[in-house]
Amino acid sequence: MRQKAKAEAQTRRAKAGRVSPPPRLERQPAPRQIAGSTPVSPGNQSINPIKERPRRSFAPKEKPAGGSFIPKTRQSGAAASKSTAKAASTAAKKKTAARPLELAKRRVQRNAQRKLLRQSMAKAKTALDLSRKAAVVTAKAVSSLISAIIGLLGGAFLIPIICLIVLVAAIVASPFGILFANEPTPGAMPLNVAVGQLNMELANTLETMQTGDYDSIDIQGQGPDWREVIAVFAARTAGADDGTDVAALTPDRVDRLKAVFWDMCAITSEVETIDHPAVGSTAAWTETVLHITITSKTAEDMRTQYAFTEAQNSALTELLAELSTMELLLTDLSASQEQARNVLRNLPADLAPERRAAVEKACQLVGKVNYFWGGKSYVIGWDFRWGTIQKVFSPGNSTTGTYRPFGLDCSGFVDWALRNAGLPSDGHWYINRNLTAVSQADALPGDLALYPDASHVGMVVGRNEAGKLLVCHCSSGQNNVVITEFAASGFTVIGRLAFMGD
Repeated sequence: MRQKAKAEAQTRRAKAGRVSPPPRLERQPAPRQIAGSTPVSPGNQSINPIKERPRRSFAPKEKPAGGSFIPKTRQSGAAASKSTAKAASTAAKKKTAARPLELAKRRVQRNAQRKLLRQSMAKAKTALDLSRKAAVVTAKAVSSLISAIIGLLGGAFLIPIICLIVLVAAIVASPFGILFANEPTPGAMPLNVAVGQLNMELANTLETMQTGDYDSIDIQGQGPDWREVIAVFAARTAGADDGTDVAALTPDRVDRLKAVFWDMCAITSEVETIDHPAVGSTAAWTETVLHITITSKTAEDMRTQYAFTEAQNSALTELLAELSTMELLLTDLSASQEQARNVLRNLPADLAPERRAAVEKACQLVGKVNYFWGGKSYVIGWDFRWGTIQKVFSPGNSTTGTYRPFGLDCSGFVDWALRNAGLPSDGHWYINRNLTAVSQADALPGDLALYPDASHVGMVVGRNEAGKLLVCHCSSGQNNVVITEFAASGFTVIGRLAFMGD
């Protein structure tokens, strides 16, 4: 009966023209995870592609050439799946193993490049004496550095380093070498200290012109813009065909800067006599007025006066576009003087922080600010009035009523240092008032030094090799902030502020 039913069913299907469907394909097994390997990322489709399910087609299928349909078998599908899984696993394993090594290699290379760039920049900067003779020393240092790099990492790392060294050397030799002029260099002075010296010369010139019996003095004009003076000096000195670099202001370069300053600053004077007739009980009298005129030239004026070449004009134009940078150089408050830096290096390691702060601020002004009777400043940082020509109004001094570059007097200097160190100050210090007397043997950096009559004050900043006290003060005799030996400068008394730690 079963055979008869089966035969009838086949007969009915044959009559209907139906074909038996092919056997279903089984789902392919997922690739095996290799122990210890990193799972293959689904985002990397070249390794683990996402397969779409093919849409069912209703088009009639053609019979294969063999005359019968040959479906895929379980065995052939499993073999293909196994092969695919093995290839994917092998590729994933290789890439996963290589990736950490590649990243580590790149990280080492980047770190080495950064380190070498920093070392080469530091070596180029510190090795430079910033003069023509120093080029030989620098070349030897660079050659030594390059040889070491080749031995360590090979020549591939040299390109950025050589480019950096060449760039630094080119800048130093160009008019833009002036940007290095505040860097401490043996035998040279920082740019703003050189400007301080020339302001002293300007003050002395004005003082000489104002010496005499005048009823009044009138002054018109200001000195040239120091930023432009520096730009002209750099373009003229380093921009010429046979130019000299300006990155280190040795005495001969300071003389060149001085020449440019006076070429841009002309001072004339005239005495006016005015006869006043008698008025009532007042007898006739003659008034004498000294008129001083300061005429300043601009950088544009100096292009013509110095007959600049095309290269010098180009350099000057570029420097004038960097006046803000020039200003930073002029107002730099780093302790750049060698003497001041030695003082700071020799401060005791256990010095109270308020004392250290006061000494550091005092040393920042060494050589940079002129003496001005009655000069005070409550500015935190650089006071832009310093160096501008102003009238001395405070009474009781030979300079009263005259004009000179503005600065600080002795008490104004100590007051500025304390305020900028974040310490209290009222600008007046006397033994038994704000100060407690201490012996020279017990004196510490940050204590105050006074003349016997308290007519002059400074700040103790340390001791010299002989053990004698050193005092930083704004000296009228030296017309600037200086560091001198205690007794040799006329100081006799040490006073201690109550808020200074021991």
